[in-house]
Amino acid sequence: MKYLALIIAVCCLAAGCATSRPLPSAQTLSPSEEEQMLWRLAQEEQDTINNSGMVYQDAQIEYYLHQIAAKLQTNSIMPDISFQIRVIKDTNLNAFAYPNGVIYINIGILARMDNEAQLAALLAHEMVHCTHRHSLRTLRSIKERTLAIIPTDRELVQLIHKTGSIASISGFTRELEIEADRVGLDLAVKANYDPREVLKLFELLQQEIEIESIEEPYFFGSHPNVQQRIENINNWLSEKYRGKITGVKNKDEFQSRIFRLVLDNACLDLRQGRFFVAQRTVEKFLAVKPNDARAYFLLGEIFRQRGRQDDAAAAIKNYEKSISLNPSFAEPHKAMGLIHYKDGEKLLAKQYFESCLLLSPDIADKAYIQGYLKLCVTNGEG
Repeated sequence: MKYLALIIAVCCLAAGCATSRPLPSAQTLSPSEEEQMLWRLAQEEQDTINNSGMVYQDAQIEYYLHQIAAKLQTNSIMPDISFQIRVIKDTNLNAFAYPNGVIYINIGILARMDNEAQLAALLAHEMVHCTHRHSLRTLRSIKERTLAIIPTDRELVQLIHKTGSIASISGFTRELEIEADRVGLDLAVKANYDPREVLKLFELLQQEIEIESIEEPYFFGSHPNVQQRIENINNWLSEKYRGKITGVKNKDEFQSRIFRLVLDNACLDLRQGRFFVAQRTVEKFLAVKPNDARAYFLLGEIFRQRGRQDDAAAAIKNYEKSISLNPSFAEPHKAMGLIHYKDGEKLLAKQYFESCLLLSPDIADKAYIQGYLKLCVTNGEG
């Protein structure tokens, strides 16, 4: 997320004066000059994000997200706005919305969810930020507090650079976040989702925060904090939906749609050295897909790279399971070769390296594997 924020900051400093095509808006509010600037800058920031390589490319998942958003939008105050939803390759528990209807969701938060109702709650929250013009309201509030005179065009642009659509990433005010939570809950209920899952989503991610000892993510961040938002939702459920708590969860549908994303997120966690989180994610995946060769390989990688006592044995066990499920999968053969080479078993390592190259002659790190093969031979084991 820090990298993404840096990209956006650089983009804002370089923002030009390109024209923009205004999006649909509520009939009672015509797009103002300020709002048009927000949309223009939002589009420029999105272009930078989309060209950064951080967008998770999966057309089926994007289609699924848009299906859910369409259900929620039916009861929105702006039913004609064209929402676009993209997924970001970031393990942080975050999602953010731009004023022009573009919403980004990190794979980290998607991977932690249990069902579609929780996803709908998150989407509804972010959609409210767009439909209720939270970026524009934030900009005007800051302008009123900081400028005693009407700003020039240059001053207005500078103010937007500092506070405009970036507010959708760094967090809105307490009042606007509460509004997004409350109205988002209403949208989820009207779309026939189980409102209790909204509460469970907050509770689930609060547990993640406590287990990992991480700072609260922006979506569940300090405006207000997680515990306060949990209390708010509990009160709304008791006051407004007492005796009316029904709705769908669509757990199976959700898991079938995002199961590959879950492993991709675990891979990113592994690269960042977050072994415990990665392990829990893969084990959660295997509870749903118990015969997935890639999942067992990834679990083996977690143990091998962590390198604690008995981790090598656990890694080998998972690599062997992966190979038994898919004998043509080359990656666990390479990993087995690395483990046996490290243990001084050069002949056995050589056999696994050769198997890897036989199964995948054009594997990405072919030269790396060939280097190990040469070492096996020069050490007198070939």
